[in-house]
Amino acid sequence: LFTAKEQVTLERSPVAEPGPGEVLVRTTWTLVSTGTECICYGQLYEPGTHWERYARYPMAAGYSHAGVVERIGPGVTDLAPGDRVASFASHRQWVCAPAGQFLRVPEGVSDEEATFYALATVAQNAVRRAAHEMGDIVAVIGLGILGQLVVQYARVMGAWEVIAIDPSETRLGMAAAHGATHTLCCRADAARDAIAEITRGRMADVVYDVTGFPEAFAPAQRLARRFGRLVLLGDSWAPSEQRLTQDFLWRGLQVIGAFSGDPPATADDHHFWTRPHMCQLFFDYLRRDQMRVRDLITHRFHPEQAPEVYAMLLRDRSSTLGVLFDWRDVA
Repeated sequence: LFTAKEQVTLERSPVAEPGPGEVLVRTTWTLVSTGTECICYGQLYEPGTHWERYARYPMAAGYSHAGVVERIGPGVTDLAPGDRVASFASHRQWVCAPAGQFLRVPEGVSDEEATFYALATVAQNAVRRAAHEMGDIVAVIGLGILGQLVVQYARVMGAWEVIAIDPSETRLGMAAAHGATHTLCCRADAARDAIAEITRGRMADVVYDVTGFPEAFAPAQRLARRFGRLVLLGDSWAPSEQRLTQDFLWRGLQVIGAFSGDPPATADDHHFWTRPHMCQLFFDYLRRDQMRVRDLITHRFHPEQAPEVYAMLLRDRSSTLGVLFDWRDVA
């Protein structure tokens, strides 16, 4: 729990019995969403923004969870004890919730990999919102987990060029290993000339701003071609500092906001891609080795180390990417 600014505690509570339609899941691994969780932990956001409503203490942090079904309540037919599942649950040893909130993890996908499900559906939703065409030139600014996933999705979708932009050589190396065709070790405001050279002056069809840094938004607009698209996937802690430039009007850009709650709750003939369907696709990509996340994991910690982990991430997360909590031997 985040109990106050830069304060983390582990709290014990009774293990709930699953009621009708519910399942009890014993957690194996959870993944830290470093951007979101550091903003909430450090209270880094502007007053009056959606962050202020979201990050209310005490706050159960996290939303990237994998575990094993321990018990099921009356009426549950889709899951059984022993099934491995993934969910949007927070960092906790036991999760008791309606069965519909869990997705079965297939053979060939590890629990560690399954924790990426939540962020993978966020990234996939953004890629879908971008309305790609085969042969698109794609620029991805910011190579945290979401940026790395966007790079991989873009290659699977048939992008011609995938240009990865980040000041971290380590993260650029990971992007290159996962499908980026070009890497630029710089920030967005220094990338325009290189992208113009790579694309022979065409610039990018789709630019993803996955940084969350408000200062990246304006220069990101200069990287898109005329009538190109700019997808905002990084959720800025200071939205009032983000500004549209003359490029937005003069070059007819589309700015697309991609929020994790966008996918439809239920499928119909017009809208098939619900969150569960996107998750199934992600898991199949992993099983076929069309995407890889295991090598994005850089750190594993015991939950009792949480205070030190969040303090480290707040100071400097440039050397981290996938940070996992291992709950398997928590007493």
